[in-house]
Amino acid sequence: MNYIYKKGGVKVLTTKRHEIILTLLKKQKTASIHELSEHTGASISTIRRDLEKLEQEEKLKRVHGGASHINNNRYEPELEEKQGLNEPAKAQIGKAAAELIEEGDSLFIDAGTTTQHILSHLENKNVVVVTNAYHFVTPLLEIGVEVHLTGGRAKSKTGALIGVQAEDTLQSFRFDKSFIGMNGIHSKHGYTTPDPEEARIKRLTMKLSKQAFVLVDDSKFQQVSFSKVGDIEDAEIITNREEDSILREFQNTTTVKVVKI
Repeated sequence: MNYIYKKGGVKVLTTKRHEIILTLLKKQKTASIHELSEHTGASISTIRRDLEKLEQEEKLKRVHGGASHINNNRYEPELEEKQGLNEPAKAQIGKAAAELIEEGDSLFIDAGTTTQHILSHLENKNVVVVTNAYHFVTPLLEIGVEVHLTGGRAKSKTGALIGVQAEDTLQSFRFDKSFIGMNGIHSKHGYTTPDPEEARIKRLTMKLSKQAFVLVDDSKFQQVSFSKVGDIEDAEIITNREEDSILREFQNTTTVKVVKI
């Protein structure tokens, strides 16, 4: 049967309910599960199943407690806009990443609001860090970490250094581990980010590392940005995404470490 629930005593098709969900998201960009339940008259468990199916069809993205409209794939939020979003998840992901670091490691830490949470866990560790995030330098120096900053053009939107100079600097290093932020992670389209120049930096550091880790909170899954960085098997994943059918697709391709919030 394609009938799931009654609204006002009238049976409503699943396809109609999906239409209501997508229309609401298009209008207001985000909506909570409870809000979607109220608009459709469906149960919370039914809405959760709806959102999982619609995300698999690439029609929306699930976020903690609800869903959001899929943006233009070239859209890139400002650094200030990303600060504070999903902070508990990002903090735990950063901590989990730091736990993988060993004494004497040479590291690359990518510019990003999730990778930034690694920094505070490096105090008293004998490591060397290379970064393209100019705003990471002071916090690292303050805790006594040796830090190398790439050259390149400063990008205010993400706090990253990009371009040919940055790539040339990176070519002179080899890393034990790299920790890379990402705007989109998709089971078919791989790792993506809006800016082609920033994608080149991320791709290069993956190739220069013995182990590459992509750090993403659950809002980044099944999202596709403009520029491809690499395939899923090119890096291991650290995330707070809870076990579901989409996560299992990634676990079939690479190692996924899931942190609890």
